[in-house]
Amino acid sequence: MLWEMLTSYENLKEIGIGIGIFLLFLLFRKIFVKDIFALLVKIGKIAPGEFLSQIFIAYEKPAQWLFIIIGIYFSAQHFPFWDHQNQLFLRIIRSSIILIITWGLLNLASSSSLFLKKLNASSKYNIEFDEILIPFLSKALQFVIVAISISVIAQEFHYDVNGFVAGLGLGGLAFALAAKDAIGNLFGGIIIITEKPFSIGDWIKTSSVEGIVEDISFRSTKVRTFAQALVTVPNATLANEAIMNWSKAGKRQISFNFKLPQDSSKEKIKRVIEEIEGYLKNNEDIHQDTILVNFDQYKDSGQEIFLNFYTKTTDWGEYLKIKEEFNYQIMDILEYEISLEKSPV
Repeated sequence: MLWEMLTSYENLKEIGIGIGIFLLFLLFRKIFVKDIFALLVKIGKIAPGEFLSQIFIAYEKPAQWLFIIIGIYFSAQHFPFWDHQNQLFLRIIRSSIILIITWGLLNLASSSSLFLKKLNASSKYNIEFDEILIPFLSKALQFVIVAISISVIAQEFHYDVNGFVAGLGLGGLAFALAAKDAIGNLFGGIIIITEKPFSIGDWIKTSSVEGIVEDISFRSTKVRTFAQALVTVPNATLANEAIMNWSKAGKRQISFNFKLPQDSSKEKIKRVIEEIEGYLKNNEDIHQDTILVNFDQYKDSGQEIFLNFYTKTTDWGEYLKIKEEFNYQIMDILEYEISLEKSPV
């Protein structure tokens, strides 16, 4: 009896129409991907700014699934013995659409870092973000989107969201104790944002790591060392360490002592000091505010000259190059002094 009902002409006709509608939406999906979406992206790029094109790109894959869900909804209306007005079915369809919208918003939020950077760099907006804040804004936005999506879907299934929130409140203490380290890292990240000891791209040095800051998240900060290793430091640890930010130093110190032979005359010491000072004061790579070259100490092992000055650059490679050139210059000065002593009077 059931087989006869299924294989009757009218039922077969309705099943065929339902399958046809679903296949038609699959065709629309393919046309959308190949033609319509490409056209929308071009229009978005022509429009002022890049936000419109980012919206289209963020919703590329979600929109493909939207065609499938709409196809299921309309094709289900033609299947026999299926109540397309069934409340559970309608809730699943509506929840699926909510998930698709959420998916696109999450894609947009993850790419919003680029949007926020362009917004920050644009002179026509009176909005300024520190680069260190941008990853936090992106992740916080994603969290809010997911929370709202879960709340809307829960209400769609008539779940008491207020009861759920109250339940979270009752279990808050146990959760806080279990997530003590995570909360410590979160507050460490907040401290890093508010005090701004460094930004993304800065060269920092702490007791645990030295390198270039690449990323800052709720839990940790990623630092690329000069050996190209990526070190992940918990924010709670980093917030409690002394942080030296070389990128904000503006200049880098060179300070050391070197010895002249014990029998060096007063005139020789003065000449060496004058020649070193002359070299430093005429060097464009040296900061001119603080140049100290002095006869520091008289010792049994030799007579010490003290030097203290700063390079204008904080780049590690350039700094080492300037220091190397200066060491060569000291060698030349000392060799010249030796040659004077050996030359006949």
